[in-house]
Amino acid sequence: MKKTLFTRLITTALLVAGASLCAEAQEYVSPASGKPVELGKAPGMKVKLLSTSGQVKTYVLVFSKGDEVMSGLMEFAQKYNVKSAHYQAIGDALSAQIGVYDYSRKQFKVIPITEPVEVTSLTGDIAVLNGKPAPHSHLNLAAPDGSVRGGHLLELVVGPTLELFMAVEPTPLYKKLNPEFDANVIDPALTK
Repeated sequence: MKKTLFTRLITTALLVAGASLCAEAQEYVSPASGKPVELGKAPGMKVKLLSTSGQVKTYVLVFSKGDEVMSGLMEFAQKYNVKSAHYQAIGDALSAQIGVYDYSRKQFKVIPITEPVEVTSLTGDIAVLNGKPAPHSHLNLAAPDGSVRGGHLLELVVGPTLELFMAVEPTPLYKKLNPEFDANVIDPALTK
């Protein structure tokens, strides 16, 4: 009886210590600077112009297994000189990193997703920041048990596909730093 109680106390102490170490090792990234998007990580992405209505162009971007979505979005935006767009997508992912904003730190808490998931919703926009396109995406991911996690998209590795529909607008939108949140936000009044 004493041995069982002692074993439970030691096990509990180890679990608490392990949880404390995990909490200290938690990664955070700034929404304003974040991690730069690495280009060239979406080699299987295919693009097709679907329609033109006035000056608005609608594209489909189809990502393949292993493509990283933020890399593909940045490459598309640079190649097609996108200064204002909005998009939505569905598909599958092998892994992901999402961020949830921590108001006390003014940073995103990075949440790694290491198992295959369904991308039940991905939505976002593109505006210009410091002369370059800046994609901003949020998504919901469904795990194999049906539970859903979501947040700000930091990284998404596709598997087997992700189908993204994008409307590119003719009027540029620009972002600026909101110091209260240390985040870059669209300011409709900005013209450059």
